[in-house]
Amino acid sequence: MSLAVRDDRLAELMDDPACDPQRLRRTLERFDLVNRLVAGWAGVYRTHLRPALADAAGPVRILDIGCGGGDILRRLVRTARADGFAVTGVGIDPDPRAIAVAQAARPEPGVAYRGATSAQLVAAGDAFDIVISNHVLHHLDDRDRSALFADTSRLATRLAVHADIARGRTAYAAYAIGILPLAPGTFLRTDGLRSIRRSFTAGELAAALPPGWAVAGARPFRLLAVHRPVTR
Repeated sequence: MSLAVRDDRLAELMDDPACDPQRLRRTLERFDLVNRLVAGWAGVYRTHLRPALADAAGPVRILDIGCGGGDILRRLVRTARADGFAVTGVGIDPDPRAIAVAQAARPEPGVAYRGATSAQLVAAGDAFDIVISNHVLHHLDDRDRSALFADTSRLATRLAVHADIARGRTAYAAYAIGILPLAPGTFLRTDGLRSIRRSFTAGELAAALPPGWAVAGARPFRLLAVHRPVTR
């Protein structure tokens, strides 16, 4: 197996509508801990989201596209409020199984979840100050990824950050070993390794971005696609 080229033919087990519902639920619930350990959103908040919040006049709305179990959105909203910002959040996911897990989690005031797509929000004329996603880009084919960037550019009025994995041998080897204690009864190990093989290098992601977007550095093994629209 080579990591020199993206393997976008791989399908992740949790994306199968017929996958084991208990393993899926445990996977989505355990992402809370996994994302704390590896996703790096504390750093993204400090370097990207907090400055955008500080520049905003009035309450800020955050949209999380493909929110899964909603853990990242809840944590960002709590962090922003602890810093004194007035923030609400909306998490969307087209998979009702993910929305069910998000809604069953400990609630965060002002955070809601919808079974919806970014295209549906655009069609409804909705808008948000900040739009984020985590590990969504590598799931999409070229057409759907382009559509996501287009939707995001219409939905975000201040900042958009799509975070994903940086493909590489070190990331693959580290995850294969490090995830073992958390993997039993879940799809975390198989799907995580497939995610890395489907993910981008910095150069590949830059080539896939539309005008107005840029690749930004993050913690090791992470990539950010960042867009800062002209304030409307």
